[in-house]
Amino acid sequence: MTETVLCERSGGIVKLTLNRPEKLNALNYALLDRLLGLLDAIETDHEARVVILTGSGDRAFSAGADIHEFAVSVAAGPEAACQQFVARGQRVTARIEAFPKPIIVAVNGLAYGGGCEITEAAPLAIASDAAMFAKPEIALGMPPTFGGTQRLPRLAGRKRALEHLLTGTPFGPARALEIGIVNRVVPHAELMPVAHALAERILAHSPLAVASVLIAVARGLNLSIAEGLAAEREQFARLVPTADLREGLDAWIERRKPVFNGRWQVATA
Repeated sequence: MTETVLCERSGGIVKLTLNRPEKLNALNYALLDRLLGLLDAIETDHEARVVILTGSGDRAFSAGADIHEFAVSVAAGPEAACQQFVARGQRVTARIEAFPKPIIVAVNGLAYGGGCEITEAAPLAIASDAAMFAKPEIALGMPPTFGGTQRLPRLAGRKRALEHLLTGTPFGPARALEIGIVNRVVPHAELMPVAHALAERILAHSPLAVASVLIAVARGLNLSIAEGLAAEREQFARLVPTADLREGLDAWIERRKPVFNGRWQVATA
């Protein structure tokens, strides 16, 4: 059987490719489970430091959920549909949002429904100028279920989010940039080189510091400012005894490029 998600390694960068091009990379249950399994393995792999997530082919990042498979769950009733479909999709987007290593989504085509929700959940995203986005669930008689009713308003603001959630009208990459779904829009041929260049810039820094930024931001978004500042302080305190922070400070004082170990190793005098 063809793998539903391909995994390639180049140095510290892991490229994950949703691989159902004949179905516009629709998110069936096997693909979602495979993606979760790969993220579990990447998290514990010390050499894997940045993830680039994209779609197979030139037509789609992902056109959303596999409707034929989802319809079977719906026919089985609310409990089955929520357990098999909603919980599975929400686990994936929550995992991506809180992942302790940067995930860069490279949107190479359609990002509809669940594909858009994955993009919203990722900490970073770059879109091809050929990409298209949509929140089409309303046309099926349902709301988004992989976090789209919660994350899009946080990114775009309530009114701008509701315009898309209530109409389902497709929109282009410029609009996605305007409302905060993606960081940049680039010519289609430059999408993967730009994503790799961004990953390389992140690789220059301490993996421990990168993880602390991701964790503090992900936690803080759902906290009051006072609680968020406490989370920020907690992440800093964890780094104080590490060799990476000592190396960063020493390198700055000595005006040289730092060499980070990237492990939870206590600094020695």
